[in-house]
Amino acid sequence: MSDILLFVGYGETFVFIVLVFASVLALAVGMERAIVFRKNSNKQISLFAEELIRLFRKRDLKTAADLVKKSGENAYTRFALFAIDHAVKDTHGLSDLMSGKIIEEKIDLEKRLTILNTLGNNAPFIGLLGTVLGVIKAFHGLGTLGSTGADVVMRSISRALLATAAGLFIAIPVVMANNYFSKKVKVIIQQLEILSREISAGLRARKTEAAAKPKKARR
Repeated sequence: MSDILLFVGYGETFVFIVLVFASVLALAVGMERAIVFRKNSNKQISLFAEELIRLFRKRDLKTAADLVKKSGENAYTRFALFAIDHAVKDTHGLSDLMSGKIIEEKIDLEKRLTILNTLGNNAPFIGLLGTVLGVIKAFHGLGTLGSTGADVVMRSISRALLATAAGLFIAIPVVMANNYFSKKVKVIIQQLEILSREISAGLRARKTEAAAKPKKARR
């Protein structure tokens, strides 16, 4: 039985070490993703996207390219530069190329969010494991010491419950951060899809105008 209790004690310590590591990892990932989304989602970028859409509607690709080059690097500028470059070279299959680029940007934006998702889902269970191990240890102490060791047992149980509290303390903000970042990804991808449709519509209109000009000249 003493070997089992030794194992339980080590397990309880290990759970707290894992929770500390999980909190540090979650903080690091959250800060890194916050920097990424700050670069890809702010008021200035929203104004840039609106201006870009306006230029695409006017079919002014040259001005749009100049605007993109002056606007720094983010998901919108990378996508717009990719689309303009391929539109100038060849418009055939451009819609499929832009869809692929959107998927590429989505993968980049969702990078490391699985870490937050995993920590948010599992931190409470890791804490609960620590509580279970602590309660096992406490009840063994109660059986060994009897009523004379009630104070020791209560302290053991309170420490065991601390593991569950620590798990929840990690999980709640991590889940909130993950939901926030996931929402940001969804909004950015939707805006890129709008840009994609605007580019396709603008190029189709330009091709229609180009095809109509020779007919007018012949008349």
